[in-house]
Amino acid sequence: MAGKALSLLPPLLLAAAGLAGLLLLCVPTRDIREPPALKYGIVLDAGSSHTSMFIYKWPADKENDTGIVGQHSSCDVRGGGISSYADSPSGAGQSLVECLNQALRDVPKERHAGTPLYLGATAGMRLLNLTSPEASANVLAAATQTLTQYPFDFRGARILSAQDEGVFGWVTANYLLENFIKHGWVGQWFRPKKGTLGAMDLGGASTQITFETASPAEDPASEVQLRLYGQHYRVYTHSFLCYGRDQVLRRLLASALQTHGFHPCWPKGYSTHVLLQDVYESPCTAAQRPQTFNRSTKVSLSGSSDPALCRGLISELFNFSSCRFSRCSFNGIFQPPLAGKFIAFSAFFYTVDFLRTVMGLPVATLQQLEAAVVTICNQTWSELQARAPGERARLPDYCAGATFVQQLLRRGYGFDERAFGGVTFQKKAGDTAVGWALGYMLNLTNLIPADPPGLRKGTDFSSWVVLLLLFAAMPLAASVLLLHRARSAKSPSAI
Repeated sequence: MAGKALSLLPPLLLAAAGLAGLLLLCVPTRDIREPPALKYGIVLDAGSSHTSMFIYKWPADKENDTGIVGQHSSCDVRGGGISSYADSPSGAGQSLVECLNQALRDVPKERHAGTPLYLGATAGMRLLNLTSPEASANVLAAATQTLTQYPFDFRGARILSAQDEGVFGWVTANYLLENFIKHGWVGQWFRPKKGTLGAMDLGGASTQITFETASPAEDPASEVQLRLYGQHYRVYTHSFLCYGRDQVLRRLLASALQTHGFHPCWPKGYSTHVLLQDVYESPCTAAQRPQTFNRSTKVSLSGSSDPALCRGLISELFNFSSCRFSRCSFNGIFQPPLAGKFIAFSAFFYTVDFLRTVMGLPVATLQQLEAAVVTICNQTWSELQARAPGERARLPDYCAGATFVQQLLRRGYGFDERAFGGVTFQKKAGDTAVGWALGYMLNLTNLIPADPPGLRKGTDFSSWVVLLLLFAAMPLAASVLLLHRARSAKSPSAI
C-alpha cells in the first residue's frame, strides 16, 4: 500500500506545479515585457559663474511616489553665468543653444511637447538685479527668446529668491535620500525614523544653510513651513549674499590690495596682474571700493603662502559684534541651534574633496580640517602645480577657499566637533546631482503631494498575481504530502 501511495506522489506534485504554471500563463505579461512610459523635465540652473542643464525622468504612472524622479542626463553650458552677459544680453540666450540641442537628443522626440522646461537664476542675477534691474530684465528676455524656440513646454525664466534657493536644495537632498517617506516591500508607505538632513550649499555668489527646527524662528523671514506627504515641516533657512566662493575671493583680493600689497592666501611664487575693474565692479566690494580709481589699471600682485595672515583676512568677513536675537550666526542674522546631520554640496564638496583626494589629507574632524587648511596654505606655487598639474586655473585659490569653508562652518555657523561629525560632503545622491534644481522642478510640477499617499501598490499587479498563485499552490502540495504520510502510517509494510 505504501508503495502505491509513494508512486502516486510525483504525479500529484507535478499536477500541483502544473496547475500553478497554467495559472501563471494566464497572467498578463505586458507590464513585465514592456518598460513603463517615462516622463521628462528640464531645469537650467543659471548660477553666478556658469549654467548647468539637468534633465530628469520618472515613470509616468507613479508621478506622486517618492524617490522615483532621477537624473537622466546633464550638460554644462560653455562660458560664464548669464549675468556676465549684462552688456550683451543676446549672448545669454545664444550660450544655451548647445545644451538645448543636446536636450533634443536626450529626450525622446515624442515626449518633447510634454516636457516642462524651466530656467531658474540665482545669486549672480540677484546681484545684477540690485545694480541694474533693466540689464537683468534684458538678460532674462534674451534667454526666454531662445528657450521658446525649442519644442519643449517652456514654463518661464525667473530669478529665485534667496529663500527658494535654500529650501529647494533641502527638498532635493531629502527627496533623493528618501527621508520624507518610503514604501516597504508590501506596498505600505511609512515615514523613516532617521529624520531629515540639513543642507548647506556654497555657490559662486551666495551660500545657504537650511535645516528642520522644532521651535518657531525668532526672525519670521528665516522660517518656511512645508507640508509634504501629509507631514508638516518647520524649516530654518538663510542665504548670505556675497558669501559665495567667487565673491569671497573678490573681496579678499580687494583687502589684499589695500592692506598688504601682496596676497597671503596665494601660494609663494605665484604672481599675476589684477584688473581693478574686475575687483571693484561687484556690489560685494562696494564698501572696499576707492573713491577714485582707474578702471583699466592693472596691478601686479604676488602670493606669500601665509596661513595666519590669510585667516586674518577671512575673519574680517564675519561680524559678530551685534545680535538682536537670543542667538545669531554672523552679521546679526538669527540662527537656531544646529539640529541633526547635514549634507554639504556644490563648492563645499569640491573644496573638501580637493583636500582629501589631491592633497591626501584627512578631514574627518574639525581639527583635521584646520590642519589641512594650514598645510595647503603653506604650499608654494611649484609644489601645488606638481600635485595638480591639470588644475592650474583654480590652484591659487584653494587656500583661500579652504580657509573660508573652515571658518564659515566653525565660527560662522557654529559647528563644534560633535556637530561636524554629522556633516557629509557630497556631490550626488545616487546618480543625481544635489542642488536646488530638482526640488524646484518637483515643486512646480506638483510631483510631491501635500497629502499622505496612504496604501499604494508597491509592486506591479502581475507580480502580485504571481505571488498569490504560488501561495495557493503551496497548500495543495502540502496536502498531497500529508496524504502520503497518512497512508504510509496505516500500511503494515511501513513498520
